[in-house]
Amino acid sequence: MTVEAAIALCALTVFVGMVLAGFTAITGQLRCVDAAREAARLVARGQPQLATQAVEQIAPPGARLSVSTAGDSISVEVRADPAGGLLPGLHLTGTAFAVLEPGVTGADP
Repeated sequence: MTVEAAIALCALTVFVGMVLAGFTAITGQLRCVDAAREAARLVARGQPQLATQAVEQIAPPGARLSVSTAGDSISVEVRADPAGGLLPGLHLTGTAFAVLEPGVTGADP
């Protein structure tokens, strides 16, 4: 009986850990999408420095911002790895698209 209880307790611990890692990944994904949307809006307004600051504040720690400009449109991508490293190989990505406002030229952060 003791061995079965120990195995069940270990399995329960692993299950709870994986559920928590999944919630962390979902939260991180949503934060990447929010950061990309905010960065695209700021770059479209001609404020790429504020876009970098917004990504640092909104996205998970260690997130990277990349901006692509094509004509008067921009595409922003925010990439991060989930916190804790409990889900190796999982990369969180948020993308957003915006059109530059009149009078603003394409600028990379």
